[in-house]
Amino acid sequence: PICFAFALAASSITAHAQTAASYDELAKSEAAANADSGKRVAPLKSIGNPTADVSPEMQAMIGTAYPPHFNADPKTSAEWKELIDRRAKQAIANIPAMKAKLGVKVEEKTIAGVHCYVVTPNKIALENRRRLLIHVHGGGYVFGPGEAALPEAIMMAGFGGYKVISVDYRMPPDFPYPAAMDDAMAVWKEVLKSHERHRLAIFGTSTGGAMTLAMVLRAKDEKLPLPAAIAPGTPWSDIDKIGDSYAGNEWVDNVLVTWDGWLGRAARL
Repeated sequence: PICFAFALAASSITAHAQTAASYDELAKSEAAANADSGKRVAPLKSIGNPTADVSPEMQAMIGTAYPPHFNADPKTSAEWKELIDRRAKQAIANIPAMKAKLGVKVEEKTIAGVHCYVVTPNKIALENRRRLLIHVHGGGYVFGPGEAALPEAIMMAGFGGYKVISVDYRMPPDFPYPAAMDDAMAVWKEVLKSHERHRLAIFGTSTGGAMTLAMVLRAKDEKLPLPAAIAPGTPWSDIDKIGDSYAGNEWVDNVLVTWDGWLGRAARL
């Protein structure tokens, strides 16, 4: 939600305290600090919420405080499970209201041995009645088990008017890679038995976005039919700390905050 944040390509940022009493002094000190190529040295400053072309609701979202778990550092599988369960309960508490508001029903189903949720809107548009979307949820490869994975699938079904299968794939700490991908691909193969591929699509955000891309690559490798469409939302496809946005958005983003918090720790599970 803070795509407005600057991301300086290929530059690392070092902030220092602004002590200059005037613009002239500030300009002189900044010129000296940035006389050489390489690091970009900028004055320490706070970044306010955008006020133009952004709805009040988005302004409020951008301005929210860091999540309390951003720097969580579970040391054991038991501690990871406690954190995962605690966050899942928070998400699940909102599910009944979401289903009612968006007019969808949710059914649990086992597909090819994989636990899934079938999300069906009360009204399916005529052009969508033979279409089916496969949803792979986000959550840093560790969060969002069970019903906690459903918000995005519910919104796609409710707003888009599509039938959605949300894959409750296995995750660390008990089931590391490639368990999640194996589950997602098992569902894909099973769905292909009863649906024409040109009526199928795969979507997901963050981890789900990366898995969407990976599913297509794996389907190609396995000579399987490909989906007619994919929607990989902000895919976390590079889980190491090497992208520019990790530096440019660090401590500005109020969702993930920093790779060095729980995010990077989850990547190493």
